[in-house]
Amino acid sequence: MTRGSRFRNFAVGSPMLWIAVFVVVPYLIVVLFSFLTRDPEDIVSWTFTLENYRDIFSPVFLKVCRNSLVLALGTTALTLLLAYPFAYILTRIDENIRRFLLVLMIIPFWTSSLIRTYALIILFKANGLLNTFLLSTGLISEPLSILYTETAVFIGLVYTLLPFMILPLYASLLKLDRRLMEAARDLGATSRHVFFHIVLPLTLPGIIAGSTMVFLPALGLFYIPDLLGGARSMLIGNFIKNQFLTTSHWPLGSAASVVLTLLMVMLLVWFFISTRRAHSGDMEAVR
Repeated sequence: MTRGSRFRNFAVGSPMLWIAVFVVVPYLIVVLFSFLTRDPEDIVSWTFTLENYRDIFSPVFLKVCRNSLVLALGTTALTLLLAYPFAYILTRIDENIRRFLLVLMIIPFWTSSLIRTYALIILFKANGLLNTFLLSTGLISEPLSILYTETAVFIGLVYTLLPFMILPLYASLLKLDRRLMEAARDLGATSRHVFFHIVLPLTLPGIIAGSTMVFLPALGLFYIPDLLGGARSMLIGNFIKNQFLTTSHWPLGSAASVVLTLLMVMLLVWFFISTRRAHSGDMEAVR
């Protein structure tokens, strides 16, 4: 075996071993636990059952899933509406200003999202910065009740996940061939037709990628609803966390984790299929 082949085997084998030990094996344990029975003393009893999956389809959990899906879809839609114009402007401005704005957008990644969520608490609480400013300017007569509401959770998710929508859109818009837009305008197309018939279809892969990168985390994040929504906000991530850490019902929490993972896998499959179709549409548009 040559030195190059040994290095190649090490470079490929090390990540695969890491994934197997710290991803595949723990997840297989979660799948196994989802078919076991709860035991208050030993966490689980080695009695196989499907009761955990039957409990998953209870009205309570289905309501949690519905609320999570609605909130994740709303977060995805709002981040898309905010990120698309911003990403488009980034590709049209001076390069030095563009770099400065990109740095400002990336700076939040230098700080833990948990710390940034605590900063939102300081902003939204009754005597926080927002209410203090609004009261001092006379715009409101009493503090707004934002903290520990679904509105606060929604704002927190949008604030945290917005960069994940901007970056794919920016990359997609940056690769857009401007000559196609100029040709359309020369042929008499309006700005509206140029956007909906050229810009939007050609940037569809970025839209799909950004939407996937926002929607999937929005389903599973639990600390934002915990901190900003309190006991009033119960999403899938909070439900799973509570089963493991509060009620010690590991089999039910494992079953919920398996269901959430399957849902995410289906969304990822849809993402790959949609991206392939979008790329095929790009090729046809260019032709």
